[in-house]
Amino acid sequence: MPDHIPRAGVRFQCQGSGNCCVSHGEYGYVYVTLADRRRLAATLGIKTQQFTRRYCIKTEGLFHLDMKNGDCVFLDGKRCAVYDGRPTQCRTWPFWPENMPAKRWAAIAEFCPGIGQGNLIPLDTVREILSEQRRSNAEL
Repeated sequence: MPDHIPRAGVRFQCQGSGNCCVSHGEYGYVYVTLADRRRLAATLGIKTQQFTRRYCIKTEGLFHLDMKNGDCVFLDGKRCAVYDGRPTQCRTWPFWPENMPAKRWAAIAEFCPGIGQGNLIPLDTVREILSEQRRSNAEL
């Protein structure tokens, strides 16, 4: 397990800044599985195929949201317009395997005000979220 996550867990609670929905000059795709696209389409009240054509791009065989100017197309001010149907990648933020090394976690804390906030998230819960993200990645 990553060295920065104490046995007791970590504190994280979304502060609604919207900072995770905009590009930070890094690789900025929001990948979407078929299940994600179905859930998002249902949230918007449209067919999955229509959602995919309107909001997705396929790069190297993988679907991702069409990020306009580096920002999520569903970012409305600082809020997610499709919050209830948001992709797994968004639902599991910031608990992505690539974010778990201590240096990366510290870098994320610089723009994500939710790091260190809220109730303690137990280590077992963090592991479950990481597993969900890995499963989603495998479905891409």
